[in-house]
Amino acid sequence: MISSGPLRDGETVIFSDRKERQYLRRLAVGKQISLRDGKIDAGAIIGREEGSVVWSSLNDAFLVFRPTLAQLIPNLPRQAQVIYPKDIGTILIWADIFPGCTVIEAGVGAGALTIALLRALGPEGRLISYELREDFVRMARDNVARFYGPAEHWTLKLGDVAQSLDETEVDRVILDLPEPWHVIEPAWKALRPGGILLSYLPTVIQVKTLVDTLREHGGFACIETMESLMRFWHIKDMSVRPEHRMVAHTGFITVARRLAAK
Repeated sequence: MISSGPLRDGETVIFSDRKERQYLRRLAVGKQISLRDGKIDAGAIIGREEGSVVWSSLNDAFLVFRPTLAQLIPNLPRQAQVIYPKDIGTILIWADIFPGCTVIEAGVGAGALTIALLRALGPEGRLISYELREDFVRMARDNVARFYGPAEHWTLKLGDVAQSLDETEVDRVILDLPEPWHVIEPAWKALRPGGILLSYLPTVIQVKTLVDTLREHGGFACIETMESLMRFWHIKDMSVRPEHRMVAHTGFITVARRLAAK
């Protein structure tokens, strides 16, 4: 959860070196933190304010902060690629995630989108997540506990959402699955009229199959597909130019609204 005040024992922090390279580490009393061959005593950091400068045993300087969500996501322990922060931002807006809503999520992976959804829907909302792989269930549960905290409004289910989805009158269904077209009918039954279905897919061939299935189904309208591209800029002295590397295509986002009747 978002925290403020002095850094505490057990918190996860991000270290930034002079070249703005970032390192995610956990503070623990009595432990040494390894950074670029040097070490820093965690006890010397606990109790200090964010934005402090700390020095390693090799006399390298690092800034220490609590990580933002955008910094946390690429550094999550994982076995598969997480959804990029730029795509998560688009998902939260185009799925219209609001405090208090009820969301079905299918395809949890490392839990990056899960953490973002829990933050956005708030403690009055409800998130029900489906994941087919048991190892991903364990990883997502561990990551949420470590990087978000207690989540009593979250239910994590092991199983195939296409076969097991039994919730009704939910506000949003978000699918991070390779074949989301198998979930169209169960999603229609789960969503309230006007609810939003959103799918995240890596290839346009998958998107074509999904959109064709949505149109053939007849229970959805306002179908849109988009991608999000992000380019950072290098600004130093008289040098102002785009960065040479760009976070370009990562996935397609397709959204649709649930109709009152087919």
